[in-house]
Amino acid sequence: MIRRHPSPALLVFDQPAFPEAGPQVPAGGVAPGEDPERAVLREVAEETGLTGARVVRRIAVDGRPHPETGQPRLTTYLLLDAPPEGPEEWEHRVRGDGGDAGLRFVCRFVPLPLAHPLADAQDAHLGRVDPRWVAQREAAGRGRPDGARPLS
Repeated sequence: MIRRHPSPALLVFDQPAFPEAGPQVPAGGVAPGEDPERAVLREVAEETGLTGARVVRRIAVDGRPHPETGQPRLTTYLLLDAPPEGPEEWEHRVRGDGGDAGLRFVCRFVPLPLAHPLADAQDAHLGRVDPRWVAQREAAGRGRPDGARPLS
């Protein structure tokens, strides 16, 4: 999710209970019969408390295996526009009945391009949204699973 004003920033969160997880973007599963666009809005609301986001478009579909289990997975990355108003940083307890229920997330908007990579290379496709959002290390082909093509 991108907040475009006053300058482009990406919504990320940290999990104080699991600092080793590193910064990440809201993500999660798609319920039976649910399309990815509806699922991402639900996940953002559950994990951050933010509502009023707008799905702009699909960015990429990534087939990398799960980093912990090695199991196959298909991840759809979507570009969302954040509401222009709201806090720059806040804490949120995850709602819902999923595995994250009750966890505390520290949410914030970070300037683009990112100074540090996100967990699980979640930032790998940002360059498909705006080439200026590719960090210098990524532009040089270092630090990304796909070398030259960075995320969302």
